[in-house]
Amino acid sequence: MTNSKIFVTGGSGKAGKYLIPYLLEKGYSVVNADLVPLVMDGVDNINLDITDSGQLFNALSGYANIPELKSGEGLKSFKAVVHLAAIPRILVKPDNETFRINTLGTYNVIEAATKLGIKKIIFASSETTYGFCFAQGNPIPKWLPIEEDYETSPTDSYGLSKVLNEQIGKAFQKRTGIDIYALRIGNIIGPNEYHRFEEFCKNPGVRLRNLFNYIDARDLAQAIELCINKDGLGYEVFNVTHNTNSVNLLTEEIVKQFFPNVKMRRKMDKYESILSSKKIRDILGFNPTHDWKNYFKGDLLW
Repeated sequence: MTNSKIFVTGGSGKAGKYLIPYLLEKGYSVVNADLVPLVMDGVDNINLDITDSGQLFNALSGYANIPELKSGEGLKSFKAVVHLAAIPRILVKPDNETFRINTLGTYNVIEAATKLGIKKIIFASSETTYGFCFAQGNPIPKWLPIEEDYETSPTDSYGLSKVLNEQIGKAFQKRTGIDIYALRIGNIIGPNEYHRFEEFCKNPGVRLRNLFNYIDARDLAQAIELCINKDGLGYEVFNVTHNTNSVNLLTEEIVKQFFPNVKMRRKMDKYESILSSKKIRDILGFNPTHDWKNYFKGDLLW
């Protein structure tokens, strides 16, 4: 690999702790910028606050580790920045702090990376941009499936911060011409969480706010690496979900039970996710391999 150096923000979190070993196994070198270090062989940690622009400029333009310093070959630039750091949802901090940290942090990361000449930025947007997860009441989609051209109109501070982050990414891409990809990541499931699907299958309605989607953290890592290696798309947005739903109902049964009067824009496959990942599968060849049904111990309807 000519340039395999990746800068990850928030790599100690739920997504990052599976992304980083995935990248290391693929031969990348990784710097994890987080308030909490990831204790793992092979990763270089740096403690920083993404709301402080100076810290980001310094970290992105500095040495990754002692061996790099001792080599005498000078600084090695980063191939890509993967920005995951954020307040992860509402009701963790006051709304204004969630909005401030997420938007200012993303602005600072993208500004520093672009001004330092890094040519690829991938950042975590969210399923919440569509306005269902943290809405008051139970909003009904205008149509199905939900694809990337669906309107983004959340009413909560977290979802709103992610919508603004997409605008920030779009503006910097227009200004610089580099590749900036926004990933509207679905409901992340860790390998230790598949026991939750017993409840999902008993009571499918608990998945309504997530539009029945999920994505295994290890499959998300695959999607991010595909983005790292796909050049020339400019600014792009991808839903990142598994291609099936998180309950043991066929897609047509989900629609009949929960969305009986919603317009169907196209015919959906038998098990296809309501929150569609068709675009990233078609463009990048994304192929999630962790299907909840392979881990489920109960009876299935199909």
